[in-house]
Amino acid sequence: MAVEAPPVDLAVEAAPPPRRPSRSRPPAGLAVAGAAVAVAALLPLGYLLVRASDAGLDGVVDILTGPRAGGLLLRSALLALTVTASCVAIAVPIAWLTTRSDLPGRAAGAVVASLPLVVPSYIAAYALVSASGPGGLLVEWLEPLGVTSVPRVEGLFGAWLVLTLVSYPYVLLPARAALAGADPSVEEASRALGRGPWATFWRITLPQLRPAVGAGALLVMLYTLSDFGAVSLVRYDTFTRAIFVEYQSSFDRTPAAVLALMLVGLCAVVLVAEARTRGRGAYHRVHGSAERRAQPVGLGRWRWVAVGAMSGVVVVALVLPLTIVGVWFGRGLSQGQGLDVSWAAAQRSLEASALGALATVVLAWPVAHLAARYPGRFSGTVERASWLTHALPGVVVALSLVFFGSRAVPAVYQTRTLLVLAYVVLFLPLAVGSLDTSLRQVSPSLEEASRSLGAGRFETFRRVLLPLVRPGVAAGLALTFLTVMKELPATLLLAPTGYTTLATEIWNASAEAFFARAAAPALLLVLLSSVPLAVLVTRQSRRT
Repeated sequence: MAVEAPPVDLAVEAAPPPRRPSRSRPPAGLAVAGAAVAVAALLPLGYLLVRASDAGLDGVVDILTGPRAGGLLLRSALLALTVTASCVAIAVPIAWLTTRSDLPGRAAGAVVASLPLVVPSYIAAYALVSASGPGGLLVEWLEPLGVTSVPRVEGLFGAWLVLTLVSYPYVLLPARAALAGADPSVEEASRALGRGPWATFWRITLPQLRPAVGAGALLVMLYTLSDFGAVSLVRYDTFTRAIFVEYQSSFDRTPAAVLALMLVGLCAVVLVAEARTRGRGAYHRVHGSAERRAQPVGLGRWRWVAVGAMSGVVVVALVLPLTIVGVWFGRGLSQGQGLDVSWAAAQRSLEASALGALATVVLAWPVAHLAARYPGRFSGTVERASWLTHALPGVVVALSLVFFGSRAVPAVYQTRTLLVLAYVVLFLPLAVGSLDTSLRQVSPSLEEASRSLGAGRFETFRRVLLPLVRPGVAAGLALTFLTVMKELPATLLLAPTGYTTLATEIWNASAEAFFARAAAPALLLVLLSSVPLAVLVTRQSRRT
């Protein structure tokens, strides 16, 4: 007579914390490097404090307690929460489907589903705004089907829709990287003990994804709080739009600085909440560094339902905006405007993006290493400092660097060095999140074994740690490259004279309502951005 085995709870959420390296304190060089990066990231905050001090305590209190500030706070927080929740709801199922299931064409599907990341929010917003409402392109296309009216993409709905469609890959990419690096034996053991795919996903897979999904969700939330282009085009008033208007419409920048500090405070609340919900579980492989592919889970009759759902997301997030831009491009050609593309601007975009991505990942390493290997008050402070100004609009970061650069280091003013520093300050969390997730998946015992066998710290880093965190490095480079390619305010303010990029050409043409002229550089920007993203996602797919 068979004896029934007692129920086994395989949930990994309560796994013991990873063992720290032999030293309780980080090496001095690592600590100094992390502190230096944190100081650089906090430069915009120092600038805002200097500006806000001009108003005096009473003036600051009046601005903070005014009805406008309260309304901006509620609208910004509501938008950030709804966009983040929607991005997680879209990205996590797609990540699982393209790494753990037998979805048809899952490698190609992973690439296509990630491509909305290359579409700037201002291009997506313009495309959907121009196509919706009475007389829009959607009405023209759907009129043969009897559709005579399409709701206008504006307000909270418009901002939520646009930012969700262009932001969910921020969660998708780290989630796929985490699934690719996770040990599949735990999931296989769960299914062998009788759990179905759905129960295994909720009890086993999802807890393993928590660091990656948390980092991606944090990026989405901060990106939403810092976005200016989309909220301006859909006419939804948030902190970023109000700050930009204040900077442009008044010589007195003190009210804008106070509003920006309020935005930093909202960002700090988000960071504290994320840190308290992150957890201390260990997520590295049970069997050391050995990697093998997980056996795909059969979807059965749900295969084509999943294909249809993914296709619907891609059509709305990628195909529709690019089709609308293509229509404008065709209208421009018919009007004799030709292919008005500056190849020099394309080259500058590639150069600036490559330099910005490389510098950001290099400077993010000590921050991520401290957070993953030496958790504590110091490392937590350094990590949160790197995230704190990510929610600030690019115009605030750019003006702060103009302020400090012109006074402290005038030699770098109006140079690419200052522009690259702005990219680092703006997008440091993109690299920190990816590196931190990968580092937490590598067992510290591997580094300790290498050191015990006589390898030095650098040799251990080169031969043991770096190969194992390569997916996180690649993800950080790709995310930063793509985001730098799309960055607008900082590039406009800090680029050397005559240093135009594709983003600035698109904005200049759009600002003058020459949408057909903006179509060619917009399509080229999307094309150039698609190449590194496709390479990254393809490499991830080979590991799953």
